[in-house]
Formats: sequence, C-alpha cells, structure tokens
Amino acid sequence: MIAKPLLKAAASLIAIAAFTAACATAPADTASPAADAPTAVEAQAYVDAAERELAERSVFESRTAWVYENFINFDTEWLLQRASAEGTEARVRLASGAGRFANVDLPADTRRKVDLLRLSLVLPAPQREGAADELAAITTRLSSAYSTGRIDYQGRQVTLDDLETMMGTERNAANLEEMWSDWHATARPMRDDYARMVEIANEGARDLGFANVGQMWLSNYDMPPAEMEAEVARLWGQMRPFYEQLHCHVRARLNAHYGDAIQPRTGPIRADILGNMWAQDWSTLMPMMRPRGAAATYDTTRLLTRAGYDARRMTETAERFYTSLGLQELPDSFWERSLLTRPRDRDVVCHASAWDLDNREDIRVKQCIQINAEHFETIHHELGHNYYQRAYMNQPYLYQNGAHDGFHEAIGDFIALNVTPEYLAQINLLQRNRIPPASADVSLLMERALGKIAFLPFAISLDQWRWQVFDGRTTPEEYNADWWAIRLGNQGIAPPNERPSDAFDPGAKYHIANNVPYLRYFLSYVLQFQFYEAACRQAGWEGPLHRCTVYGNREVGERFNAMMEMGASRPWPDALEAFTGTRQMDGSSMVRYFQPLMSYLQEQNRTEECGW
Repeated sequence: MIAKPLLKAAASLIAIAAFTAACATAPADTASPAADAPTAVEAQAYVDAAERELAERSVFESRTAWVYENFINFDTEWLLQRASAEGTEARVRLASGAGRFANVDLPADTRRKVDLLRLSLVLPAPQREGAADELAAITTRLSSAYSTGRIDYQGRQVTLDDLETMMGTERNAANLEEMWSDWHATARPMRDDYARMVEIANEGARDLGFANVGQMWLSNYDMPPAEMEAEVARLWGQMRPFYEQLHCHVRARLNAHYGDAIQPRTGPIRADILGNMWAQDWSTLMPMMRPRGAAATYDTTRLLTRAGYDARRMTETAERFYTSLGLQELPDSFWERSLLTRPRDRDVVCHASAWDLDNREDIRVKQCIQINAEHFETIHHELGHNYYQRAYMNQPYLYQNGAHDGFHEAIGDFIALNVTPEYLAQINLLQRNRIPPASADVSLLMERALGKIAFLPFAISLDQWRWQVFDGRTTPEEYNADWWAIRLGNQGIAPPNERPSDAFDPGAKYHIANNVPYLRYFLSYVLQFQFYEAACRQAGWEGPLHRCTVYGNREVGERFNAMMEMGASRPWPDALEAFTGTRQMDGSSMVRYFQPLMSYLQEQNRTEECGW
C-alpha cells in the first residue's frame, strides 16, 4: 500500500506547535491560593473558547496547506511557514493552558476535551521566542526536500511516483539497486535538520510535562504509554509467526530467481528487490510468488486498463461502494476541487491524502492516480477518510477525528478488503465466469499477504526508531545504523550495499520527512480485519472470510456510519464495541482470514531454514 496521512489541518501535516502566551490563562490575582484554584466551570469555558479558536484557525491553515501542496514554490513555502508558526503558537498556548485543569475534578466530557487539547500536538516547540519560527522552517524544508526529490535515471529525470511504478516491474538487480540508492541519497541532506528538529520538539514536550516527544505520542491511546507499547508488542506477536513463514517463502523464491550472489537462501532479504522502494509492500512480486500449479486468477490492473478506466472513473467507482451502503454521494465541490492526476506544469505533493478543509462539506482527495490495482484500492481507502470526516462533522471540533488515529486508516482499508472477485463481478469489471475457483484461493491470499502481512513489521519499525531518537538512545551519528538494525530485527531485510557514513535513509520515507506518526498504520491493519470480519458476520456471510464483500448491504452501512459518527467523542473501546461487539484490538481476525495460506506456507517451508 501507499501509506497516507490524514490532513485535517496544516498542523496535522507539519504537526508543529509553539508556546508564547501560556501566562494569558493565569488568573490576574495571585495573592490568594484559593482565588487561583481553577474550577470545573472555568475549565468548560476554557474548552469552549479553545474549540471556537481552533475551528476558525484550522480552515485558514488547511487552505494554506492545500495551496502549498498543490503549488510548491518559494512563496507557498513562506506562506505555510507563516501559517504554521502563527497557528501552532496558539495550539501550545491552548495545550499549556489546559494543563491548569489536569488535577481538577471535571465532568467526563470536559475532562476528555482537556486531555485532547494537551495531547493534540505532534511536534511541540518550547516556550522561548523564535522556537516556533525555527521549527516551522525546518519542517517545511524537510517536507519540500522530499516532495521535490528527483533522480537522474537512464538519461532522464524521474519522480518518486515513477520510481514506485518502475520498482514494481523491474527485475534487473543492478537497475533496482541504482534506483533504490539514488532515491535514498536524496534524503542525505535532511539529517542535520532532522536532528535539530528533534532537539526543539523534545524541549517543547518537556514544557508540556512529557519526558520526550515519543512518550507524548504514546499517550494518545486512552492508556498509559508503557501499556500502549506492550499492546503493540502483543498484537505484533499474534502475527509475527505468519510473517516469518512469508519471509521464508519469499526469500526462497527470490533466491531461485536471482541466485546466491544477489539473494542468499538464508539470512535477510535485500531491500531493493522486494518490489517497493521501502520494502513495505511485496505485492508486485506476485508473478514470482504465485503457487505452482494453482488455478489462474486475474490481474486487476489489466481489467482496469481494458475497461478504459481513468482517474475520475476509478474515484467514482470507489464512491459507489460507500453509497451502496446507504451513505450520501460526495458533494459537487469534491469533484471540482480534488486533485486526481499529477499536473505537468508544477511540483506537487503526490502522496495520496484526504482533506477536510472547512470541518463540514469541503472534503477532497489529493492523489496522483495511476491506473493499476494498487491505486484502485488506495482511492477506496482515501474516500474512507472523507466519509469518516463527513460522518463526525456535527461533533464538537475537538471530537472531529478518529476514535484513535488507527481508526481513520482502518476505515478505508476495511472497505478496500471488500475488493474481492465477487465485488469486481458486481461492478462488471470481472466476468462472473472468470471468478477464480476455490482452488485459486491460496493465490488470492498470497497476493493479499504480500501487501498486508509484509507491511506489519515495517509499520512498527518507523515509530520504534523514532521513539529511540526522541528518548536519546539513538544519536544523530547512529541514525542510519539504528534504522537498519531495527528493520533487520523486525523485517529481516538489509540494504543492497554499504551505506555512506552520512546517509539518512529514514528520510527517504514520506512519514519521516513529514513527521507523521506511523503507529496508526499498524493499528489500522489490526482493526481493518476486525471491522471486516464483524461486517461479514452482520451480513450473514457463510463462505470463506477472505471472499466476503458487503457491497450493497445497507444494514452494515448503518452500523458502520453509527461508529463513524462518534468521532473521538468516546474512548476508542466504545467505538470499537459499537461496530464489532468487542472492546479489545485483536489480531485473530487477521489470523483467521489468512489461515489457508499459513498452512500452505508451512508446507512449502518444510525444508527451509527460516529466520534471519
């Protein structure tokens, strides 16, 4: 998959905040301790004023960010820095002011909003003059460096979206290494800026009462940070045995294709030959991984091409899935204002994203759509963000978000899981007599696992690395070495060559350069299968779980929308229970979905030395 950010406001993308006027919240009379004691009434008034200010500010910031991402140049960078610095000063002022009520006995609703104010920041700047401007300049430089990056390849300038397509089809190891190495080299100049950003943000986190930025991020899940880390380890433990079997099988096939000199039969897999720039999605290797002797399946990319799909039609098809569940059509403004293809005349941020620019109906997608299976699923995913945004738009501003950040990603991916042969037949993309037989299920599951299972350890690696960076265990000199140590431990992959001493390979990933927390994607993969299994159960599906689609089921749509309408108004277990009937995130739905493939992999790996 292409990992994608949710953009509610510019601060969600650049995600910075600064403090300049916390003293404005202090009582004028400090002589009497009793007079200074904050009250529940004051807390409610404070929250109400904060919501009004943030709602108004977010519209300006969102529109500024939209213009920047669609017209990257000196002036739009300047505007974004200015909007970020000014707007996020207010956010830490409000967060710091909310800290006055941390120990006040408050009604549940007020308490939740106070806590959301304190925890709404991603990169907080400290309480000194100029910190917000410096942080805004750094984060904008990092974002622009990533989004304008190009490499010279075979006599022409190549953008990242071109590289992604090429790496999915190229099988020459020397060419793959060249593309991989040259793209990662574009991130090398980011390292010093990144290190300075960490210093500033950690100082700001301490001002807000957190040990570091990583601990602040982990406090966003309705449980203490240590418990959340343990929860991540538990969930990964449920699926790690499956990943190890997949890794073992893929490595053997790559060895058979490339030979020992390029990919040995044992040890880690070379990162550049996995069909994806970041080795996070291996689905383009499917022609090489298809089970021998398995019944023929189908090629969604070929189906889309033959049917004459373009970017608009792919988006309209995705919209129809949501309307088939009883949800409203997208507003006309969506079609007038979204960006669905890469412009030829300017630099844009092409990373797929969903936008809510006015906290009401001005929802949009920005995706440089290519006519292939991956982007077909991606546009189904992105519209999930938009439908979630629309569902909770009547909530107070502070509740206009997912139950936790993993929910927002899981919504669209749950819908994308429904892109099954049955669904493709229902939308007349696949002829019914071409629906693969049950004997092809292992092939279908293999293709899905190469995207879903392969992604899991990558998804936890990004934030595990950042937690170490923020708490000081990883210093700037160790950025690259520790990046690869973590990825080796979790993923069993290694770079294709010795990395330069000044390399900054983490910056070659969008979410590092743009400071988007990544744990949400791991959690979303757990949740999407829980949502999917619950929906199929509600629909009365009786066949194999992986063949289910709830396309057209309005009963499922009603319960689905009821969960989305809650937004962040309740702790996430309440939202989870509303749709699935359980209050705990659980990887067992994913295990059940892929069980037929697990049996196949174990049989295939009988003579292999698995692990790395």
